[in-house]
Amino acid sequence: MAVPTAPATEPQTIPELFAWRVRLTPAREAYRYWDPGSSSWVSVSWAQMEARARAWSRALQQEGLTSGARVGLLVPNGIEHVCMDQAALRLGHVSVPLHVIDNPESLAFVIADSGLELLLVDTHERWQALVPLRDRFPALKRVVYLTDAGSAPETGMARSLAYWVSDSVEAPPVRDPPAIGPETLAAIVYTSGTTGRPKGVMLSHSNILSNVRALRSVMPVEESDLFLSFLPLSHTLERTVGYYLPIAAGAAVAFGRSVPLLMQDLAVVAPTVLVSVPRIYERVYAALQEAAKPSAVKRRLLALAVALGWQAFEHQQGRGPAPGWLVRLASRVLRTMIAKPLQARFGGRLRAAVTGGAAMPFEVGRALLGLGIPILQGYGMTESSPVVTCNVPDDNDPATVGRVLPGVSVRIGDRDELLVKGPNVMLGYWQRSEETTRVVDPNGWLHTGDQAQVQDGRVRIRGRLKDIIVTSTGEKISPGDLESAIAGDPVFEQVMVLGEKRPYLVALLVLNQQRWSEQARLLGLDPTSTSGLKTAAATGWAVERVRELARAFPVYATPKAVLLLTEPWTIAAGLMTPTLKPKRAAIEARFAAEINALYQGH
Repeated sequence: MAVPTAPATEPQTIPELFAWRVRLTPAREAYRYWDPGSSSWVSVSWAQMEARARAWSRALQQEGLTSGARVGLLVPNGIEHVCMDQAALRLGHVSVPLHVIDNPESLAFVIADSGLELLLVDTHERWQALVPLRDRFPALKRVVYLTDAGSAPETGMARSLAYWVSDSVEAPPVRDPPAIGPETLAAIVYTSGTTGRPKGVMLSHSNILSNVRALRSVMPVEESDLFLSFLPLSHTLERTVGYYLPIAAGAAVAFGRSVPLLMQDLAVVAPTVLVSVPRIYERVYAALQEAAKPSAVKRRLLALAVALGWQAFEHQQGRGPAPGWLVRLASRVLRTMIAKPLQARFGGRLRAAVTGGAAMPFEVGRALLGLGIPILQGYGMTESSPVVTCNVPDDNDPATVGRVLPGVSVRIGDRDELLVKGPNVMLGYWQRSEETTRVVDPNGWLHTGDQAQVQDGRVRIRGRLKDIIVTSTGEKISPGDLESAIAGDPVFEQVMVLGEKRPYLVALLVLNQQRWSEQARLLGLDPTSTSGLKTAAATGWAVERVRELARAFPVYATPKAVLLLTEPWTIAAGLMTPTLKPKRAAIEARFAAEINALYQGH
């Protein structure tokens, strides 16, 4: 008998979706995680996940929280995150995912702002870092931590997971879930904005599931697929595309160990789907260029491999002629030499490399597509659950963010702003009605703040309205493209361009330590000394290198001065968002004195 591919009645809530998946394919692999104890990957079926989630529901029910209570998840991607999310939603609570490497001050703000009543953390030590800020979030009643600490108390509000779950074994069965419906609040996801305090985006079950259904209608995700999850589940792209979408499709998810081990995990897990942000792909591209840099022959071969691969890709997409036999022969040789080893680094089975959260530089997308990495760029924001547009394998133009999802509408407003309307648009900002009104107009259009163009059904993002830099001379510059061009040089790990109401642009540059060490010795400087970064030799070298990288931009869009740094901007320091974008206001505040010095005498 054929296995049904869709429920008789479409699931209307996330718990219904999870229960439907368990009934449909109970024995299939649901999740895979690395077990340090056995030094091996462990697989968990849908039926096993249901049993775990039910045990967590029983423990959570014992807390006596009212329906709609907020439950915080401050844990890495893993089955524990899934269990608490499903347990909370099953009981009518609201999940609040937090970023696991955020700093205590930022975490305390979110815990207080959302009014969390229960918090799941990865370690007792992480909770101890929050204890000095305890008076800021009086609503918190219970803390559950994953790993046991030898001296951790089992009394008071903190409990180890093992104790918390086992203590509820004799508890009554989980009661019938409360009457939750499509419009019930499911999650409060805090935006990781580049300016100001984060805002809690309220997403209903309908918001999330409408996005999942729309994605399933255009993306060929199957039960045979295997996702590798490494973007934090506090990021809505990973939450919807890397967590809820696989449940709907019946695909398995392997939880990566860490970003530093990402390439190792890719090679071993061999996923078919990867969800990432552009910076990861940019680093791969930069590494390719760096490897070819010492040899003119290698550089030419890499460029030829990309060019021929791109020609074949364009033909496959119906946008170019079929390559001739000589081109096909050369392509086969170059695929074996260059493309196949790169594909093997991604596991060799990748058929969808989804990217979102920031703009992908066209040259990076072109190069990776030419080398057989199936980059699929999309667009969205937390406030739209998040996907608005996406490219798909058989209709892929990396110069755009793809076509609008079914059921979603877009139009271009004043100043070329992209407006979005549909069932995926948020309920509003948590306890910020005035800000909600400013972003969602009376007709239900979400004002994205992004400038865009719609051409031939495809959306092109041109820049951010509020990120436009206007110099004191009246020149207008969108810093995103310029920063991407500079970051294409492997010596620059992180880049931010400034110049609002100033006479010219300046660039803050975080250097790659290894490559700076090599360059510093060529300049006769001590690479371990921060004072060397301020010398005329170092800044002159950097300004000249930036000028070369920005040669395609107008003269007024070329930074005239630089601040060189070696300490990376991190999420934990409050200087980066979870999608690895610089928090402009925080960085400007941190380096205000140094930035002002770049303009002294002008």
